[in-house]
Amino acid sequence: MRTPLMLLALVAHLAFVAAAPAQEWPSRPMTLVVPFAAGGGADLLGRILAGPLAELLGQPVTVENVGGGGGTTGALRVSRAAPDGYQFVLGTTGTHAQNQTLYKNPLYNAVTDFTPVALVAEQPILLITRKDFPADNLPDFIAYVRAHHEKMQFGSAGIGATVHLACVLLNAAIGVNVVHVPYRGTAPAMQDLIAGRIDYQCPVITPVVPQIEAGLVKAIATLTQSRTPILPDLATAQEQGLTDFEAHIWFAIFLPKGTPADIARKLQRAIAAAENLPAVRDRLKEIGVAPIAPERQTPEYLAAFVEREVAKWAAPIRASGIRVE
Repeated sequence: MRTPLMLLALVAHLAFVAAAPAQEWPSRPMTLVVPFAAGGGADLLGRILAGPLAELLGQPVTVENVGGGGGTTGALRVSRAAPDGYQFVLGTTGTHAQNQTLYKNPLYNAVTDFTPVALVAEQPILLITRKDFPADNLPDFIAYVRAHHEKMQFGSAGIGATVHLACVLLNAAIGVNVVHVPYRGTAPAMQDLIAGRIDYQCPVITPVVPQIEAGLVKAIATLTQSRTPILPDLATAQEQGLTDFEAHIWFAIFLPKGTPADIARKLQRAIAAAENLPAVRDRLKEIGVAPIAPERQTPEYLAAFVEREVAKWAAPIRASGIRVE
């Protein structure tokens, strides 16, 4: 007997096949390279997508973790792979935007060395403060930091991490220079924020919701374009007057440069069909990421998006003096 999940997958598969012309690709197993260690957010996302993609494309999709170099090792491998559609990478804000400026000699060009396929998901980043911080909203936060920035400190999970650079971008947007205190991971940074030893940080949403709900830290704004369903009452930075500001972690699929456009398009359609499955959407919500709206899921959109993201992060990274050899 077919289960409801199997029926939903079958419906999505039939719709996908009907929309795509018959192609020889894929005729053998494929590899989705996750350029980070197993168990992290990118790895979970890759494994959530791999199963439905295999069903929709009719060939196995193996997730391979290729960590190192802040994600650049795995991304580099795919950039040098044969452009035949059998190896693709789950790129991120770090691997395909920030690293282009963060590294003194980037190992690849994120714009020209890949064939863009589709934005896959976004993970919100928040601005949070110590619980006794003398501001409850973003305008008051900005006013206070501008008046006292020379005596303040912000923390992060480590130098060059996206959560570090998100606060760097925020500081640049509001015109302040605040001392950065790097930690070896999210947990020690959170411990010092709870203890009041630092003033604020810009973490991803999932690990910090319990501390926010317990009143151990104060949430000031979500830094994405729209509010997150996990904290629906928390207004965005744009809603609070910081127009055109956005800092979040995004995930996207890239093929090697030179991959035929029809393969990229077929893979993009499969990703869209997979993300329309209720079971996939539920799992994405569980890990704190949101799927991408259809109009932002095309290869053309991703190509332009990556160019904008590289430029957006370049200025604050250069101004901060952060550089990885």
